[in-house]
Amino acid sequence: MSDVSKAGAARALPPLARALPPLALVLLAAAGTFALTMGARQSMGLFLPTLNTHTGLGIASISLAFAFGQLWWGLTQPIAGLVADRVGAGRVLLAGVILVALGTAMVPFMTSTAGLIFAIGVLAAGGAGMAGPSVLMAATTRLIEPAKRGMATGIVNAGGSFGQFLFAPIAQGVTAAAGWVAALQVLAFSTLLALPAAWVLRGNSNALAAAGGAPREKVGTMIRRAVADPSYRLLCAGFFVCGFHVAFIATHLPGVVAACQLPPEVGAWSLAVIGLFNIAGSFAMGWAIGFQGGRWRMKSLLALVYATRAVAVLLFLLAPKTPTTMLVFAAVIGFTYLSTVPPTAGLVARFFGPANMATLFGIVMLAHQLGGFLGAWLGGKAFEWTGSYDWMWYADIVLAVGAALVHLPIRETRPQAAVPAAA
Repeated sequence: MSDVSKAGAARALPPLARALPPLALVLLAAAGTFALTMGARQSMGLFLPTLNTHTGLGIASISLAFAFGQLWWGLTQPIAGLVADRVGAGRVLLAGVILVALGTAMVPFMTSTAGLIFAIGVLAAGGAGMAGPSVLMAATTRLIEPAKRGMATGIVNAGGSFGQFLFAPIAQGVTAAAGWVAALQVLAFSTLLALPAAWVLRGNSNALAAAGGAPREKVGTMIRRAVADPSYRLLCAGFFVCGFHVAFIATHLPGVVAACQLPPEVGAWSLAVIGLFNIAGSFAMGWAIGFQGGRWRMKSLLALVYATRAVAVLLFLLAPKTPTTMLVFAAVIGFTYLSTVPPTAGLVARFFGPANMATLFGIVMLAHQLGGFLGAWLGGKAFEWTGSYDWMWYADIVLAVGAALVHLPIRETRPQAAVPAAA
């Protein structure tokens, strides 16, 4: 090829293909955003007993606000992903971070179920969905080389875990020192530190579509093709169970601690331990997926994670409820908590390529949050009906076994009709 031809080819390349931003900067922006938004959101369960005392609404009514937040977080993900794919991730992240801060700051001023649903469920959860995994994972995938995507998604996912590990003790400490209202304000203003990440992660996936050499599919066609794929449906079913587990534990673990007559500090530290060990789980999962996506099958890793959860919950039910038991259980659950995200995102990218990943992973996240709605809401209803959380734990075990089994038939080969990814 002549020098002139080479120069013309270089000009024809999409800008992202010519000059990707530094890998460390992309990971810092994506993981940092996930840490700040997830840390604030996952620490909210610490305030459930206080909100009950403050408002007098009852655990079930307040749980409904948290449950709606789980559902709305999921509903916003495919929409936010679609906008990010078409318009750009930066604008979506900017709006999302501001909404998280606004909703969190408004919580102390809400004294009705509708008010709590608006602050926790609509503003904070909706903002966290806009600045959540579907947009962050897709932006990371778009901005880094394909060979590094497996470990990169693990690192971004670990960011959310680090946020939970960091913010739960901070929230508990500020509450003890200055009150729960001050703690919520600290969480709200802390999320604004993620605003610069919107500039780093700006851009859309038009460059990927162009690099793939194929026209962008229409949204309806793309979604119908995905939903018609049995492996994609099974992946959504498994992630539904993950959402049930995560939302129940994040919302009600402090209540479980209180029901076991343990100090409230144990609840805060249990949430922190979950976040800490999820960092290790996310890194381990990223390594297991491998830089080339080939050390182990991602569906097998997912089946193993869900089976481990079932065993962990069963042993927890049989063990005496001491602070040590609670922290050990939190560590095991933490290792499996959100380590499902990298292989799930990896399978979506493998099935359909990264150009539409934010939209299609957003739909998987919606399934996750439908489960999350039931986990958060039924946790409160189960306690209201029976005075304990035992039936929720039984449901956790059954669903975890089912999730382990549904991943086994998944085919990891990419459908022939998929739009090619960027090389």
